[in-house]
Amino acid sequence: MASFEAVKNKYKSLRFNSIASSLDTLVKQAEGNEISYLQFAEILADHELGIRDENRITLNMKRAAFPMIKQLQEFDFSFQTTITKRQITSLLDFTFIDNRQNIVFIGSPGVGKTHLALSIGHQAIEAGYKVFFSTALALVESLDLAELRGELKKKINSIQKFDVIIIDELGYLPLSKKSAFNFFQLINSLYELRSIILTTNKDFTNWGDFFINENVAVPIVDRIIHRSHIFMMGGESYRLKQKLHNG
Repeated sequence: MASFEAVKNKYKSLRFNSIASSLDTLVKQAEGNEISYLQFAEILADHELGIRDENRITLNMKRAAFPMIKQLQEFDFSFQTTITKRQITSLLDFTFIDNRQNIVFIGSPGVGKTHLALSIGHQAIEAGYKVFFSTALALVESLDLAELRGELKKKINSIQKFDVIIIDELGYLPLSKKSAFNFFQLINSLYELRSIILTTNKDFTNWGDFFINENVAVPIVDRIIHRSHIFMMGGESYRLKQKLHNG
């Protein structure tokens, strides 16, 4: 008859590490409840799968590089009345990801665009998707650096590995001709293959202001708005309101 440690080592060799580490507890629970062999087999599988899911979510949250965690229940829909909670929660079945659709939040600074993007991204990870987050400025800088090193394609391929790409705060600073071209290369590579969640302070008609060249702005806009959920967010800055209220 195999020893307890020998059985644990066999699970470890199979890389069922969660079962191996919890085997003693699981066996005692099974003995105490007098469950069938089949039920015990299912308990072992569920335990391993559950721990693996938790580890995967933790790893994907780290890879997403969110600057902060924002939950949808924290969003003040009574203040931001240009969109409804129902509109946002309808996105959380994540068919927009499966269908390679985009989400665009347009509005002035402080109205909650980033909060919504982060909360959707967080829940997408919990649902099993891989999410990439970057501000537009940091993303463009990383693309420019990669292009300078002759590694632009490699950089774009690394971003393509994610299911959802969140690009925050596009439009706050103008882009050089080279930066705009590199950004177009990324958007073109993601087109109809991955989902983009974009926040911007400028309406599409004004994108020529920061892309400088209309010949670059138009194809970027065309690829982003095609098959997109677009939300125009009005109102005053929520952050400014809070600061004035607390002050």
